Amino acid sequence: MAQAAPLPMCPMAETCKGMMEKTPSRPGGGALEPDMGRSAEDLLKTYLGERTGERVLAGQTKRGEGEKIHAVIWLCDLRDSTGLSESVPVEDFFCSLNEFFDCTAAAVLEHGGEILSYIGDAVLAIFAIGGTERPLREACFREEGGCAAALAAARDARTRVDALNQRRKARGESPLNFGLAIHVGDVMYGNLGIAQRMQFTVIGAAANETARLAGMCKGLGRWVLVSSAFPSCFPNEMVSLGHHTMRGVETPQEIFTLIDHND
Repeated sequence: MAQAAPLPMCPMAETCKGMMEKTPSRPGGGALEPDMGRSAEDLLKTYLGERTGERVLAGQTKRGEGEKIHAVIWLCDLRDSTGLSESVPVEDFFCSLNEFFDCTAAAVLEHGGEILSYIGDAVLAIFAIGGTERPLREACFREEGGCAAALAAARDARTRVDALNQRRKARGESPLNFGLAIHVGDVMYGNLGIAQRMQFTVIGAAANETARLAGMCKGLGRWVLVSSAFPSCFPNEMVSLGHHTMRGVETPQEIFTLIDHND
């Protein structure tokens, strides 16, 4: 049987590979400082994320290529950003967004999550759960770590934003508020887009439900909402907010928030 032709590497991966191959060497071997090859790889992972960057460098760049994974979906967005953007110069708003991401996105990375994208003023991230060869109900348990890490990142983000708001208050600036939704489920993780512009992302019912859950934060007056998939593993960390109807979901869902920030 003839071997399939190798998949073409995306332009960004080719550029990084070329930079690595052209890294100058010292006489007798060894790369000169700084290690430009290492820097190119780091740059790719900075823009795409650790897990996604590794996949692109490995040549997994075919449109439609992906895999079904178990994951915690973590979606956090800045509240009332339209009002903020209209009340300050665009340069100041840009700076505020980066400060906000310093608190929220940085918390994701600190606790082992993967940032997939910044959607305007929102952070979309995942915490992958191992054991994809088994059903989610068997693979997801407290000791696995993904769900616990997502909750820890949520608390960390809250603490960071609170500290940021103290600094903003001292500068005479308005506080930043946010809404965060945390859900767990099966999603497709892979390449979407067109041949000229693709990105790695997650799609599926769980991702859609997370977005709808995030949209309910303001109405329920909570900074974080957690789906009913979590309390079975973390019963002492959640408090129920009752059953609520999510847009596009026929059956009302029980929604929770974290006990230690139930204010």
